[in-house]
Amino acid sequence: MDLQQDQWWENYQKDENAVLLDVRSEEEVEEIAIPQAINIDFYKGQEFLNELEQLDKNKNYYVYCRSGNRSGQTCMLMKQLGFENTFNLIGGMNEWEGPTK
Repeated sequence: MDLQQDQWWENYQKDENAVLLDVRSEEEVEEIAIPQAINIDFYKGQEFLNELEQLDKNKNYYVYCRSGNRSGQTCMLMKQLGFENTFNLIGGMNEWEGPTK
């Protein structure tokens, strides 16, 4: 599900079963990231899929990237892998106004 920044962040903060997932490259993460996020690089191909498969499918994933494109694709992939609740941040880090590290 695609969510605007305000709704995405508000839902994440209220969700006791939430996981923040950053699917950008390590270089992008080093520049700026949202605190508490786990990073799995979208561009790692099969390794990316393997790492997704190891995640707990019962959690709710709040996924972001630079613009919302990779995270949107990730949410679709996760649905195919059996994840029930994935939430894509529309606009990604390009439009992010929340906390960063």
